Parts: sequence; structure tokens; C-alpha cells
Amino acid sequence: MTNERLQDTSSKDEMDIRTLIERWAQAVREENRAGIRADHDSDMLMFDVPPPLLSRGLDAYMATWEKFFLWSEKPVAFDFHDVKITAGKDVAFATAIGQCAGVSSNGKREELEFRLTMCLGKFADQWRVMHEHHSLPAE
Repeated sequence: MTNERLQDTSSKDEMDIRTLIERWAQAVREENRAGIRADHDSDMLMFDVPPPLLSRGLDAYMATWEKFFLWSEKPVAFDFHDVKITAGKDVAFATAIGQCAGVSSNGKREELEFRLTMCLGKFADQWRVMHEHHSLPAE
């Protein structure tokens, strides 16, 4: 495979992954549960900020979104910038800075800026999220 062909494939994969992330973020903003889970593997693993810190499998992952929606302000804010994607033939990772907002237990509005890392695998020409990691900077 020539370098030019490799770049074309990589660029297409990077675009596909960027579209996947944008579609996922839009689904979160719309509280569209089917859209949130659509591109995630059934055996995925997530490390998250609020407990549980580890969620294994799609059902456990989806349960974390219910807590997020209870906390989130309406309309749901969930946006990303500085998205960087590195894609190989069948494995990729993406990093980004995310922003969301919600209401604390004492009723105060909280804005969070967090880090996102996604690890993806390519199966039958479709990218699937295998691992998702959300984190906050240490204080």
C-alpha cells in the first residue's frame, strides 16, 4: 500500500471517527439513549468521574447516563473541542476536551471541563467504541 493510499484510508477513518463522536455527543444532548449506545461495543469498558468508576458492558455503561441526565441542566450541554484522532487499520484512539453543566446537590450550577479518551476497534468496516474514559484534572 502506498503512502498516499495509506493517508487516504487514515483520513477516511479519522473522519468516520470524528463523525461517530459528533453523533454520540448529539445523542447525549438529545437524551437519545439508542443513539448513545449505537456505536459502543456490548463488551465495552468505561472509566468515569462519578461512581461507579468502572462500568463493564453496555448495560452498565447506559446506567451511568441515567445519573448524568438527573444531574444535567436542561437543555443538556455536552460539547467537545481539541478532538485528536489517531487511526490504524483496525484500532484507533481519540482524545478531546469536553464541557458539560449540571446542578449540584445544593442547587448550584456546576460547569465541568473534562478529558475524554476513546479506544475504538474496527469490525466489518465499522468503528466501535471499546473503551471510554472520562477524567477531571487533579486539584
